[in-house]
Amino acid sequence: MYPGRYAVTHPDRPAVHEAATGRTITYRELEEASVRFAHWLRAHDVGVGDHVAVITVNHATAYELYWGALRSGVYITFVNSHLASAEAAYIVDDCDAKILLVSAPLGALAEEIVASTPKVQHRVAFGGAIPGHLDYETEVEGLSTVPPADQPRGSDMLYSSGTTGRPKGIKPRLSGVQIDEDPGIPLIGMLRHFGFDEDTVYLSPAPIYHSAPLRYSVLTQGMGGTVVLMERFDAEESLELIERHRITHSQWVPTHFVRLLRLPAEVRDRYDLSSLRCAIHSAAPCPVEVKQRLIEWWGEIVYEYYSATEAVGSTVITPQEWLCKPGSVGRTGGPGSSGIAHICAGDGSELPAGQAGTVYFEKPVQNLEYHKDPVKSDSARHPFETNWATNGDLGYLDEDGYLFLTGRDRFTIISGGVNIYPQEIENILALHPDVGDVAVVGVPDADRGERVEAFVRPADGVAPSDDLERGIIVFCHERLSKFKCPRRVRFVDSLPRTATGKMVKGALQELIAEYADAGAT
Repeated sequence: MYPGRYAVTHPDRPAVHEAATGRTITYRELEEASVRFAHWLRAHDVGVGDHVAVITVNHATAYELYWGALRSGVYITFVNSHLASAEAAYIVDDCDAKILLVSAPLGALAEEIVASTPKVQHRVAFGGAIPGHLDYETEVEGLSTVPPADQPRGSDMLYSSGTTGRPKGIKPRLSGVQIDEDPGIPLIGMLRHFGFDEDTVYLSPAPIYHSAPLRYSVLTQGMGGTVVLMERFDAEESLELIERHRITHSQWVPTHFVRLLRLPAEVRDRYDLSSLRCAIHSAAPCPVEVKQRLIEWWGEIVYEYYSATEAVGSTVITPQEWLCKPGSVGRTGGPGSSGIAHICAGDGSELPAGQAGTVYFEKPVQNLEYHKDPVKSDSARHPFETNWATNGDLGYLDEDGYLFLTGRDRFTIISGGVNIYPQEIENILALHPDVGDVAVVGVPDADRGERVEAFVRPADGVAPSDDLERGIIVFCHERLSKFKCPRRVRFVDSLPRTATGKMVKGALQELIAEYADAGAT
């Protein structure tokens, strides 16, 4: 699956349309641009197994970079553009990127990370100039549009969390096939199950540095469809784009649904959504009431899947199934799913229906490998079952094999569909001189699903106060991305830890519930 075949059969069909600017790239233009970039990579000694990194806003050029890397046997890493400079630099350096490509609106970030990314050999700006960076458009201008004879298929390498809170790259093994051969990607089966084909018009309202928006977009192009790329999510604009472009497929997170449902009824009724055949959501648990209300509005076209960047397996649930099993994320073994789900206790033994444990997926081949982290790679594998792996989620299977998620390992917070890892934030807050102990948690939030809050035991001799709360939050803002920082600090006399210092998760949950029951906001 790759878009080059449509450059021959449908050269003038739009491959991507930028909603904010009106810019459109056809399949012929996408093919030629990605070939030029592939030639540029070869000329700069970037070959099979090497890495490039991209930091970008939602910009159509990102797709020609993606396909240029993929037809060169190269790993391509998209970096969260909302990260603080130290966080972004860590990923660029950790993935061993030889080339760093940055869109011009992120020029300040690009300049800030130069000193801390010494492995980068060439820095390139696209969509405008950045001081100290090559100009992408000038660099590729005039290069050949004839594809190289050898085009080994590369891969994305996206980042998830590490056991210490540092993100870790999930590094697939390269397939060894050519770009125009079938790569055997399980996600293609899921898209076909959702009805993706050459006539698909896919609305992408989320940042393309996230795994699902990126992969669904490029596979839409691999199937010959059109991607309508929003600059950023806006509820009413989404409805207007569905009507204007006759969108057939779209992908959302529950926060999008909440904001769509908050639109006044006269706004929601203003737009013709009849073209929409499939609205897909994932990334975070969707409140049952929210999904029920959306189905009442949009009809039985709201599909859900459960997976992760690690791609160890997946479940799928149709709207008809979900109405019978509200709250479930689906089951394995059916169309569009990947692997077979198992629920296991801490010792690895399999649990019966109805009992919660760690969710494992069994696949004929599990390729999960965390870049430079063999300990994390080993911990994701089942202790004695070959080809079973987990991304750390917790849940149970009912008597019919439907999966219900009950939590995330290590108290992962999911806010607005984005994974936030408490350990990373705790490591920062622990450095504050007035913090004696800290635990970062996610608490329910009507808009974003969860929000970040911190429980803090002040250092000896320090009294809790509003000023201390503000100071701790500002301290975090100076060191981490805004979306990771706590919205609220709650002061406690002590935190539940064992004698060895390990946090007692059950007791921490009770503490969170105690504050919720007391009416804390």
